[in-house]
Amino acid sequence: MYNYKELKPEACEFVTIADEADVPPGERLFIEIDQKPIVLFNLAGHYYAIADLCSHDDGPLGDGDLDGLEVICPRHGARFDIRTGKVLALPAVEDIPAYPVRVIDGEIQIGVPIEE
Repeated sequence: MYNYKELKPEACEFVTIADEADVPPGERLFIEIDQKPIVLFNLAGHYYAIADLCSHDDGPLGDGDLDGLEVICPRHGARFDIRTGKVLALPAVEDIPAYPVRVIDGEIQIGVPIEE
């Protein structure tokens, strides 16, 4: 899996997913882009987007509890860094995608890699 946040902006297509008012601090938004489930977190005005898919068993991840900047899989307790998608605790051993997020004129946009 990839931390797409490390891609140059021109290597991504940014998709508008919501207005800032739609995702207040402390909230999350579940979306799908190109048939990829993604969850967007707003933590104190900072936005983070990761795959809504635990790499341990392909179960949903975004409903899990947050512990600081870690999301805990509600099924088996694997932990992931919401900034990078890096796996932090077993039973998962594979990172998940993390996506760049930007705000332009009050619109939240998520960057997905351009397919070549």
